[in-house]
Amino acid sequence: MLTNLLLKVFVPGADKVLTPEKRVRCGIVSGIVGIVCNAVLAVVKIALAVYAGSIAIAADAVNNLSDAGTGIITAIGFRISGAPPDAEHPFGHGRTEYVAGLVVAVLVMVLGITFLKDSIASLFQEQKSIKGGIVTIIIFASTVLVKCWLFFFYRKIAKLLSSDVIRAAAYDSLSDCIGTLLVIASLIASRYTTFPLDAVAGIILALMILWAGGSILKDTVNKLLGELPEPDLVEKIKETILSSPGIDGVHDIIIHNYGENSYYVTAHAEISCDGDRFSAHDILENAEILVEKTLPVHLLLHGDPYSKSDPEVIFWRSRMENEVAKYDATFKLYDFRLGKDKDGEVYALSYHLLIPHKYTVSKELIHLELQKKMQEYKKDLVLEIQFLNSYI
Repeated sequence: MLTNLLLKVFVPGADKVLTPEKRVRCGIVSGIVGIVCNAVLAVVKIALAVYAGSIAIAADAVNNLSDAGTGIITAIGFRISGAPPDAEHPFGHGRTEYVAGLVVAVLVMVLGITFLKDSIASLFQEQKSIKGGIVTIIIFASTVLVKCWLFFFYRKIAKLLSSDVIRAAAYDSLSDCIGTLLVIASLIASRYTTFPLDAVAGIILALMILWAGGSILKDTVNKLLGELPEPDLVEKIKETILSSPGIDGVHDIIIHNYGENSYYVTAHAEISCDGDRFSAHDILENAEILVEKTLPVHLLLHGDPYSKSDPEVIFWRSRMENEVAKYDATFKLYDFRLGKDKDGEVYALSYHLLIPHKYTVSKELIHLELQKKMQEYKKDLVLEIQFLNSYI
């Protein structure tokens, strides 16, 4: 209810049509909400920690303070990521969001290490009784409600924007709820025992902080290094290209991510070589325009011409494709050509063969076995194979 109200007030229409401008505004709003909520929680918990003398509450307070810092970085990251391309950054500033996530991860892990060290040291110190009693526990427990709401708020925004940074903030809020409940349990139990439960709760909370920071770090580094694109995006790109008139096949798709919903893609498209060069150019350009109109993708197509009318090409390609499919159905054959001697006799078949990464059989053995099969049709036939691995 409150989440919908905030979106309606600050980003009207975001749930219907999410433009790049609205996406940036949603990200900034989520950052500001996180800053306000976590700053208030941090102030309340710091006051309780000082009054009660609890290291676990202090750890929880500083964790909220780091979450407020995360909100600042998130808001700034979204603001910069929405800036248009310039001379120094021709692909835009979308990856700023990932850099922001990297900074957040490092800050979270530094805090986790600091509190882990302090909590372990506290185990070997004289234990002091926790002050405040039931009033401290009730006030502290009420902060869980805010964090629970933040989880649902962040989760809705993350789903709307497809943002890993905000999704990480959502699950960080959920882990904060669990951590706070753990501290509450230790506060209650410490009234009945001299065992250093407060220090133990601080250690567990610090480990949770480290786990959250490590997860954010791993996800962000993977995005910066370049990871596999979402299968749904790949299929949509393929379907859209193939739906364009004149495109008979598509392969060698390479996808570069320059921020959420900003992709630069290159691909090879099979087109008939029976027409002229101008018509081939128009076929490729029309497909590029169609993709850019329907998807958040900047597409550049390379044309792979092939003959749809030469019976000799069709005959040998069909044989070659059958033998490749028999060998391994996952293999894909592209850029098929015939090599002919001066008398017009076919002596070689040239093509690209797409095979899975880390295939257990060597390329040399694959080449040898396929050539043996094809030489059953023509004894002196040679295969010229260029092996490729998919980027997706």
